[in-house]
Amino acid sequence: MRLGMYGGSFDPVHYGHLLLAETAHQQARLDKVWFMPAAEAPHKQGQSIAPTAARIEMLQLAIAGNGHFEVSLLECERGGLSYTVETLQMIAEEEPAAERFLIMGADSLVDFPNWKSPREICQLATLLVVGRPGVPVDFGPLASLVSPEQLSEYQEQQLQMPLVGFSSSELRMRVAEGKSIRYWTPRSVEKVIEVQELYRPGE
Repeated sequence: MRLGMYGGSFDPVHYGHLLLAETAHQQARLDKVWFMPAAEAPHKQGQSIAPTAARIEMLQLAIAGNGHFEVSLLECERGGLSYTVETLQMIAEEEPAAERFLIMGADSLVDFPNWKSPREICQLATLLVVGRPGVPVDFGPLASLVSPEQLSEYQEQQLQMPLVGFSSSELRMRVAEGKSIRYWTPRSVEKVIEVQELYRPGE
């Protein structure tokens, strides 16, 4: 099985997340894409996020009907800080036959050498990288972490998709300001935000 892993806070999930996952599924010929909401992302410590249950519910609603997508609760159930290398180690033990791919944006790649055990991450999974608005893909940060052959493989598998400027932080800001988020995220996700009064001022 070719397994794509897509981690993040998904606070909340939006169409940019879904388009990237579908792009990875198609271009890298993935059998499954696991959306892996973090219990607490190391780079977002102290930031107020929606309750874990709400983020999971929004993800499950957003991917409903797509048999290639699943929500993995591995990081949420483990709790604490969600380090990618620890997640990959667990998946390697549970799915030893799976060919693992880690989906990320170019903005994450810039900081990748500062992640916990980046070399081991590259041993445990192939990186699938996509450009972000204002952040072109630069594989330079990986030069000291992987072999030239592995670096060339990453470059060849770079994902190509329209640059979508959506961000969860801007979506949360729009909700706080009372602005419309129609067509930023699936209607089912909108309804959860509305009914549970997420991202309101003071929340």
